[in-house]
Amino acid sequence: MKGKIQTVCGWIDPASLGKTLTHEHLVADFSCYWSEPSWHAPHLDNVSFTMDPENLGFIKQYPYNFLENLNFHGEENHMVEELNFFRQNGGSSIVECTTLGISRDVGKLKKISMATGVNVVCGTGYYTANTHPSNMDSLTQEQLVSTMVNDITRGADGTDVRCGVIGEIGCSWPITDNERKVLQAAAIAQSETGCPVIIHPGTHTDSPAEIIRILQEAGGDVGATVMSHLDCTFFETEDVLEFASLGSYLEWDFFGVEVSHCQWADIDMPNDAMRIKMIRQVLEEGHADKVVISHDVDTKHRLMHYGGHGYSHILLNVVPMMLNRGISQEDINKILVENPKQWLVFK
Repeated sequence: MKGKIQTVCGWIDPASLGKTLTHEHLVADFSCYWSEPSWHAPHLDNVSFTMDPENLGFIKQYPYNFLENLNFHGEENHMVEELNFFRQNGGSSIVECTTLGISRDVGKLKKISMATGVNVVCGTGYYTANTHPSNMDSLTQEQLVSTMVNDITRGADGTDVRCGVIGEIGCSWPITDNERKVLQAAAIAQSETGCPVIIHPGTHTDSPAEIIRILQEAGGDVGATVMSHLDCTFFETEDVLEFASLGSYLEWDFFGVEVSHCQWADIDMPNDAMRIKMIRQVLEEGHADKVVISHDVDTKHRLMHYGGHGYSHILLNVVPMMLNRGISQEDINKILVENPKQWLVFK
């Protein structure tokens, strides 16, 4: 396995990875984020998901109040359309971070990859505590390691489709006992297989550093680990730079989200211009070899079919903005090609 990247269709040479989105979802169910509406809009009473023009503004503002908006199963044809468009615009690979607990289906991922020619790297492990299996308390660390290693070396979900990344491993703030157990198991599975890791941290400035400490103590490879969702974790450049010194990859992955209201945390979400500004500052401080970006599409309304930005937004819109804001083409190539390649290679 060493020196190769594992996709749902098998091993590939790192040189063939190309432009890569490091954190996306193609087949998943995020109903764990559903909540009762906190607003009153009589014309939307009892509506689960309709994309009529009069509803679209509410769905963009409150995406997690619409249950059907949170389920990608049944959208496979639209995903093929999306990824064909992504490939036409220079995209080559996607890391699909759906784990156990949010309705992973590696068989569907393989079909989508084969239909489009886009490399798909799928994940193993467990998401946040509210999605854990009912018997998680009784599962041992050794059992969790065995599940992850099996997904990587033999095949996931009863198939021969093997996972090429551990994660996204879900952590809350404060981290729960079972999330800590999963995180430690992920570190052990990484040390046994050489597989890269990607983390979903809690929405607190201290969460990423705590996770890194737990990973290191359990024998994980921080240098082969991506810390996701920095858009909603760090809001001051000094905090990002302090965390960057710990050595993980730094991921801004909500590109395309331009609504400041966040339904699942008491934070103000940045827009794309603010993300680019912070990334430029991090690059200027010498961390170009550790930055990756993505969209983390987890709702239907963000798909092009439903009027959203889709998976090509970074290539079509963000890259020109980055160039216009003084980020060099060399650094963009690192962010989209070289850094994902270095991270995804089995060690």
